[in-house]
Amino acid sequence: MDEPVEEPVTEVANTMWQEFLNFLQTYQVPISVVIIIVVAVVLRFVLIKSVQKVVTQIVTGAKKSQNVDDTQAIIGSPLLAARLVQRTRTLGSVSNNLITITISAVALVMILGQFGVNLTAVLASAGIVAAGLAFGAQNIVKDVLNGIFMVFEDQLGVGDEVEIGEVSGRVEAVGIRITQVRDVHGTLWFIRNGEIARVGNRSHDWSRAILDLAVAGDADIELAKEVIQSTAETVVRQPRIAARVLEQPAVWGLEYVNGDQVIIRLVVKTRSGSQWEISRVLREALKLNLDQAGITLSSTAPVAVSFSGVDGPPPTPRKPNDYRQGPPKSGRRRNTQ
Repeated sequence: MDEPVEEPVTEVANTMWQEFLNFLQTYQVPISVVIIIVVAVVLRFVLIKSVQKVVTQIVTGAKKSQNVDDTQAIIGSPLLAARLVQRTRTLGSVSNNLITITISAVALVMILGQFGVNLTAVLASAGIVAAGLAFGAQNIVKDVLNGIFMVFEDQLGVGDEVEIGEVSGRVEAVGIRITQVRDVHGTLWFIRNGEIARVGNRSHDWSRAILDLAVAGDADIELAKEVIQSTAETVVRQPRIAARVLEQPAVWGLEYVNGDQVIIRLVVKTRSGSQWEISRVLREALKLNLDQAGITLSSTAPVAVSFSGVDGPPPTPRKPNDYRQGPPKSGRRRNTQ
């Protein structure tokens, strides 16, 4: 009684299996295309999620990455944190685009292969078209490549004080093709990355507050240097200033001497972007303490002081739209009182 039942069951199973194989053979191409698309989508999703996870870890770890020991130092150095976030997110965006383009191109080639397309001819035609597009849009290609290198090399970042050609100001955005810089007048400049040949970055890693004080020529120079040094040391001990100072202030000595005045230079190494605020605080305290010590600041016209010795070579001329300093004489640094 059992044998007649087993034979039909076996036949049905064999028939279903054969029909399934026939189905796969008949619809092999569409099934392969669907599998390629699904695998490509899943692979892109996994890779992009991995990139996003890395970006998130770097951004949330900004405190450790910036070599800052406390929260106050992070607050005192917002430009560094902003630059890290900007650069990391830009790199993440570039990586996501590269992943999408690469996976899409490979999947497209595999799909065309399933339809029996001559891939050699397609790739040759695509190469010719790409060469034509690259020649016609070479400026765009140059902009994109230069932008990618600038981001990877960390030449500049959001919040940096930079000088790019005729434009000097604060970087507001760094894109793959365009960099946006706002100058002291509030003008937002859109600069093509391909046109950027040289970048002067005043906010990279660390900065230096430099104050040149013009003291009357008949003043007690040693007393003036002592007052300047002690005042600067007192100022940098203030809680809101201390977190932004990397080294103790130093009086470098006389930068210029004539019959009417002498220029005494004070320098303080600071976190990037903090030099201007620290300079303003120092000027207030120095003016008050020098007056109390009976030391008269020179009332003659400011004297242009060249960089020399440890200062390095003379700087390039500043442009009229300089973000912080204004238009001092070409190749010189103004006297700061």
